[in-house]
Amino acid sequence: QVQLQESGPGLVKPSQTLSLTCSVSGGSMTTNYWYWSWIRQSPGKGLEWLGYIDFSGSTYYSPSLKSRTIISRDSSLNQFTLQLSSVTPEDTAVYYCAGRYYSGTNFYFRNLSQRAEWSHWGQGTQVRVSS
Repeated sequence: QVQLQESGPGLVKPSQTLSLTCSVSGGSMTTNYWYWSWIRQSPGKGLEWLGYIDFSGSTYYSPSLKSRTIISRDSSLNQFTLQLSSVTPEDTAVYYCAGRYYSGTNFYFRNLSQRAEWSHWGQGTQVRVSS
């Protein structure tokens, strides 16, 4: 059973870079057709997909956050990371990592902000942006 666990600081200052790590257990990140994502939920708002890295190491980002987002992985540790630069208080949210298997085409065009789109979720980690 695949399990995910987020880790990282709970408080980040404005203009700094938010960095979070997701540790994956119960399966390899490089197994074919698995996708690994970062999703957040700000207070009073719905889920917002930030981006994903797939089994081959390819990345895709939300157009609205693409200029500030980098997702990378360490296959040897079975971890992937989120870096969100130039944060503001509007980036305060619970950040989740999630994963799923998908063998079809055009995964990028699915509604990736929907909870049901991802079969495996971490428990979430609260990040507050404040000076």
